[in-house]
Amino acid sequence: MRNRVRRFRGPFHKPRPVDYANASAEVRAVFDDIKATRKLADVNNFWKYLAADPALLKRTWETQKAVLAPGALDRLVKELIYLAVSVTNGCSYGIACHTALARKAGMTDAMFAELMAVVGMANQTNRFADGFRLPIDDAFNE
Repeated sequence: MRNRVRRFRGPFHKPRPVDYANASAEVRAVFDDIKATRKLADVNNFWKYLAADPALLKRTWETQKAVLAPGALDRLVKELIYLAVSVTNGCSYGIACHTALARKAGMTDAMFAELMAVVGMANQTNRFADGFRLPIDDAFNE
């Protein structure tokens, strides 16, 4: 029997963005909170697409809002971390969004360049450590 790859030939179902004017009251409440918290005139596409599933939108916003709230790390540090993870994951949307948010929080061009150097070096040396299957030093296990 031959192995056959089944190819999908129908149209790809892609969620559609939900604009404020067409949003339910539940979605509008989340959009309003995002706009107020981030001091924006409108929410970005990330939130508009998540709004196709109001429960997902609400859960994601509440979690992100809590994680990015003031704490032991300030907002700029948190946005730099978010940007670094987006770069490492190859998420162009996350890179664009969190570069803008980090700049809004005070990131300079010099900070961005240094962050990219750290991200690049960390990814390179992590791969060396994994590739060489390095044992963890006892000093790091304390």
